[in-house]
Amino acid sequence: MEPPLPSPSAPSLRRILVVDDNTDSAETMAEMLKLWGHEVALAFDGQGALEAARAQMPDAVLLDVGLPVMDGYETARRLRQEGLSGKLLVAVNGFGGAEDRRRAAEAGFDTHLTKPVSPEALRAILRGTGRA
Repeated sequence: MEPPLPSPSAPSLRRILVVDDNTDSAETMAEMLKLWGHEVALAFDGQGALEAARAQMPDAVLLDVGLPVMDGYETARRLRQEGLSGKLLVAVNGFGGAEDRRRAAEAGFDTHLTKPVSPEALRAILRGTGRA
């Protein structure tokens, strides 16, 4: 079943950066976001995320925290330092406990989603009507 498209009256983020070292997961998320009408860029590691963010200046970043070399927490800190303050930064993690959420908040994430990501929760966050 395909996720429904956003309603025309819903505010829409136009540029979203998806960062995940699992290429299948990143590409699947990107395809869903494109179906919803968003412009999507992909990165598969922390350094790639920094480079893509500089080039694209996304409205939102969906960032896996379990990246190799530079994890998602460090990547989030650097994204914030490099000018993504005020932009939506969403931690995507296989764990969703209180400690995981605390670390995400300390790193500069606005909110946290636990894998597998619920399309409904993601849509609410992107619309600004929900927090995970």
